[in-house]
Amino acid sequence: MTLSRRKALQSMALSLSTITGCASLAKPPPIFDAHCHIIDHRFPVIENQGYLPPHFPLDEYVSQTRPLGIVSGAIVSGSFHGFDQSYLKATLKSLGPQWVGVTQVPNNISDQEILELTRIGVRALRFNLFRGRIDSVDEMVSLAKRAHAVGGWHAEIYADAFALAPHVGELSKLPQIVIDHLGMTQKGMPVVLELVKAGAKIKATGFGRVDINVPAALEKITSLDSKALVFGTDIPSTRAKRVFAPRDIELIKNVLGPPLSSQVLWSNARQLYRLA
Repeated sequence: MTLSRRKALQSMALSLSTITGCASLAKPPPIFDAHCHIIDHRFPVIENQGYLPPHFPLDEYVSQTRPLGIVSGAIVSGSFHGFDQSYLKATLKSLGPQWVGVTQVPNNISDQEILELTRIGVRALRFNLFRGRIDSVDEMVSLAKRAHAVGGWHAEIYADAFALAPHVGELSKLPQIVIDHLGMTQKGMPVVLELVKAGAKIKATGFGRVDINVPAALEKITSLDSKALVFGTDIPSTRAKRVFAPRDIELIKNVLGPPLSSQVLWSNARQLYRLA
């Protein structure tokens, strides 16, 4: 091989290496979205407290989140879904096995129905105390225990954590609980931290809807348990004062640093939803 040809090939290889390196740097690391909603008006959608959310189908969610690196996650039933499972079955079928469901069910759901939902990817049961989903904590605990025994589901609670203070002992006895949106309020943060000590997971979601010092909350929770926080977009952020923005992800990275933020954005949730 002549010297000039060798130099030309070396130059070409260097150029390809540079292009490949740039491409790999441009590709974001994978993110698990532990809290998002799909609102497809082809399926039943009900008013809650006079509010009916706008149409937000799966393809719109994917177009917004795929550029961020979101490749796996949990589809969460909102108050506006009631007990409908048809939208969730269709959504999980479209998304595939890297996605799971968090649903709402009536107290009289049969064990067979729980098993059927488990087979399509449902991994958790949601209680919307913030919007008046349930009348009593006793009922919630009873249903949560049965759903876990039958389907392995954990319980996810949307509430002002301050209102949960009288029930910390009872809730701590559940096999696993998850608190949505950092517990919503600053006055609820001591309750959140007590629940973390008892093994609860906390969703770092809905930064635009909470009344909390978010950076301080992230630091306090992870200082107690590095596996306690899981990230979610809360897209499409219905009724939030501010909708999700990519800067919410950057906030987590900046506050917690690379190793810890990687857990929050990916591995913690993968373990929680049994995808690890």
